Amino acid sequence: MVGANAIRGSRVGAGPMGEAERGEAAPRVTISYWCANGHETSPSFAVDASIGVPEFWDCPRCGFPAGQDPANPPAPVRVEPYKTHLAYVKERRTDADGEAILEEALTALRERGLVV
Repeated sequence: MVGANAIRGSRVGAGPMGEAERGEAAPRVTISYWCANGHETSPSFAVDASIGVPEFWDCPRCGFPAGQDPANPPAPVRVEPYKTHLAYVKERRTDADGEAILEEALTALRERGLVV
């Protein structure tokens, strides 16, 4: 009986298909990128890739953007804190505007008899 952990259709020593079955791998070039924390990452790209080599790459260790110049890495992206709806309203309206809008709404409710 096969154990519960066995992978169906596999045998001991079976591995991924070799290059002979898949064909030759495309020629590759390895490019080094450095982030502001000094981390280096070196992804490889196909030599004849139609999009070319990207100027920036995300550092897999810290997430900062990384560039190809180790002496001048790109600056980390500044993350804006989450703002509530009220914070956006306060950016557009003054306290006097708020008081005027509140008084207008209360007057309309008083005319309908909904507020004393």
